[in-house]
Amino acid sequence: MEGIELICFQIISAVGMARGSYIEAIDLAEQGKFDEAEAKIKEGDEFFTGGHSAHAQLIQKEANGENTEVVLLLVHAEDQLMSAESFKILAEKFIALNKKIENK
Repeated sequence: MEGIELICFQIISAVGMARGSYIEAIDLAEQGKFDEAEAKIKEGDEFFTGGHSAHAQLIQKEANGENTEVVLLLVHAEDQLMSAESFKILAEKFIALNKKIENK
């Protein structure tokens, strides 16, 4: 496997791990384990950065005049990237909300 397929799988793998970390952060926040939840957010961010970097490779190639063939695998990879980003936003909101609830 090489080229666009490899990059797509790099994105899917990295952001899948990120999304898993963000979901774990939500679970930890529900248990009142806020330090651990925030550590999971940071862990997720590291995975997400890997996926985002792989995606940026495609964008750079396109900017350099190398057209990227849009295949279903790429659409899926980008969908997973956006999903992970959404989960991060939600996880941060859940942590903040659970902190407020605990302080009342």
